[in-house]
Amino acid sequence: MIPDIVTPPAGLIFWAVAGYLLGSVPFGIVISRLFGLGDLRQIGSGNIGATNVLRTGNKLAAALTLILDSGKGAAAVLIARLLAGEDAVQLAGFAAFLGHCFPVWLRFKGGKGVATFLGLLLAYAWPVGLAACATWLVTALVMRISSLSALVAATLVPVWASILGYPESVLMTLALATLIFIRHRPNIERLVAGEEPRIGGKK
Repeated sequence: MIPDIVTPPAGLIFWAVAGYLLGSVPFGIVISRLFGLGDLRQIGSGNIGATNVLRTGNKLAAALTLILDSGKGAAAVLIARLLAGEDAVQLAGFAAFLGHCFPVWLRFKGGKGVATFLGLLLAYAWPVGLAACATWLVTALVMRISSLSALVAATLVPVWASILGYPESVLMTLALATLIFIRHRPNIERLVAGEEPRIGGKK
């Protein structure tokens, strides 16, 4: 199911662009430069997310990146919900996720989107967002692999959306989960090969 289309086409285009631009702000790079950590794209995995910021050894910078990356997904949803219909809300949130993964400012080479994914879910349907966060946390505690935790959480989100009474978001969450898997393709290859690093272990 999808929400009823109540926003005019021009309005949907506006919210898609607004969500994308908000999501495309590369907070990891901005925070790293503010903290004098260098170009994040030349550090560790080269990813612009909080996990790679943590590889610099600066926990505060990593925490701020996590908060801001999740916050931009949440902000896109909440602003759209304040000013438009639920169709625009889903579109703005999804576009924010795309903006993080494929930011125009970085030649469309962005992050993997997990923090933004969880942030927009918490804002869109907090029970689903909490279930996704709990799934990530439990998997991380048991398996000690961040990427696997993200993949398991993404897989179960459409299930949580259906069970918890948000059937209109199932299609959106399926699309988001698919993109999470696409963005984690190198991680999946390392998981299959048994070479994916564990949380707290050496890369």
